[in-house]
Amino acid sequence: MVKRILNVVTNVAHYEDPSEPTGLWLSELTHAYHVFAEAGYEQTIVSPNGGRSPLEPRSLKFPNYDKSAKAWKANDAKMALLASTAAPDEIDSADFDAIYFTGGHAVMFDFPDSEGLQRITREIFERGGIVSSVCHGYCGLLNTKLSDGSLLMAGRKLTGFAWSEEVLARVDKLVPYNAEEEAKKRGARYEKGLIPFASHVVVDGRLVTGQNPGSAKATAKKVVSVLEG
Repeated sequence: MVKRILNVVTNVAHYEDPSEPTGLWLSELTHAYHVFAEAGYEQTIVSPNGGRSPLEPRSLKFPNYDKSAKAWKANDAKMALLASTAAPDEIDSADFDAIYFTGGHAVMFDFPDSEGLQRITREIFERGGIVSSVCHGYCGLLNTKLSDGSLLMAGRKLTGFAWSEEVLARVDKLVPYNAEEEAKKRGARYEKGLIPFASHVVVDGRLVTGQNPGSAKATAKKVVSVLEG
């Protein structure tokens, strides 16, 4: 049976201040998408509301705008996938072996309270599938509860964009909350790498998380190894 991955992207185009654009951090999708495609997996892209997923402008600049991101942006068929993503109510979680939450600061706004994404995540996890995220993608797990009412992240090891990285990226005044702190408040056993922006992945059973944009490829590879394991 061919494995199937559900990639999650944002619908949000700006911070609270409309003059400050944000969106999907493109390489966090493209690096993982490539790894999953090489493994022969089928992939679908979903967003909290369905429809268009805007791109984070800073992800389209040096040094973040790499070969993989450029190739995607130059490919009309690939860009069309981001122009018309599925909505959660169009998704049957039973069709998927893993869910992968991409990042970009935009997800801080629309991932946490999406009941549709929470339902899909819970169902995949409770059926024995993998829940994964990279960078700010873990904001999509903040409020996800299991059927027994417990938070999925409570008591589990995970990582995601660190507060120190927000400060270094000079967006600490723009973000709506401190994601690292919010994860810890919910009982997550948050970990981060020693070097900011360096690839760092944490695996806790069927929860696979990467810290920052540079972790996307390694996170996807870990998802593949757990799925194949």
